[in-house]
Amino acid sequence: MIGAGVARCLAERGDSIVSFQRGASDTLADVRDVEQQFGDLRDADAVLAAASGCDGIVHVAAKVGVVGPWEEYRSINVDGTANVLAAAARHEVGRVVYVSSPSVAHGGEPIVGGGADVPVLGRRGAWYPESKAMAEMLALGAATDDCGVVAVRPHLVWGPGDTQLVGRIVERARSGRLALVGGGRALVDTTYIDNAVDALVAALDAVSPGAVCSGRAYVVSNGEPRMIRELVEGICGAAGVEFAPREVSLRVGKAVGSLVERVWPVVRRGEEPPLTQFVAEQLGTAHWFDPRPARDELGWRPAVTIDDGLRRLAAWYAEYPAVSA
Repeated sequence: MIGAGVARCLAERGDSIVSFQRGASDTLADVRDVEQQFGDLRDADAVLAAASGCDGIVHVAAKVGVVGPWEEYRSINVDGTANVLAAAARHEVGRVVYVSSPSVAHGGEPIVGGGADVPVLGRRGAWYPESKAMAEMLALGAATDDCGVVAVRPHLVWGPGDTQLVGRIVERARSGRLALVGGGRALVDTTYIDNAVDALVAALDAVSPGAVCSGRAYVVSNGEPRMIRELVEGICGAAGVEFAPREVSLRVGKAVGSLVERVWPVVRRGEEPPLTQFVAEQLGTAHWFDPRPARDELGWRPAVTIDDGLRRLAAWYAEYPAVSA
């Protein structure tokens, strides 16, 4: 969703795009001036070939979620990023935007008006944030006098067509399995998809060798902290599904998540677990961020409010009712 949005935005303003991905993408079918190349991030030669002739790179691809062994997360997210950086250096690409995640610096404590803190390492079992933290450090360490590198951490991206946040909320609400850790009272900030895309394009324009943002990380979000409960209720309303969540305390949520982490890979191998300890911490603690660094140093401000985004989401579900049926 994010990668296709960036490609569409850049193409609309007149840039020519090379998209490197595992297979053909329907989301890019209507985008002009996009050359789709296929391969695996772990294939250094394929990444090198795709980067030939590029002036800038936006590295969006990653293994997400909580299912899979550490080696898979490490090889895709860390080694894959190393291949992108090597290709940028080989072809003398001057601008690299690494798409990171605020989870790289989330150690379980509330974040209230925080910044892009130093990544946390050493989290066992939370392979996505662990591998993304390692990759971000690798990316920012590659900033040189010849190549500007910036890391952008979009926070909880959602919007029409989203299968991660929105899709899971709607599916669980529809099946009667929706639960809110801590009653959903924690204040969090999120990012509407169009704002996330605009932020990445702004970062691409801002970063260059010697730019103030080169070698730095930025959290981007809507800048509208709300209770998780309010946001989830809005998403359910947009999709036309009943909002009737069960409430789970943070203490119970973390205990259940820890148990699920140990049992789930044995009984439901390959399936996404309903909860992990890290996810419980994310859902049960406040995490919202200071928007000023991205505004001042990337020249970016969110254009779509949460309420406007929910209205757009409702319109999308009205156009595609089978998605929420």
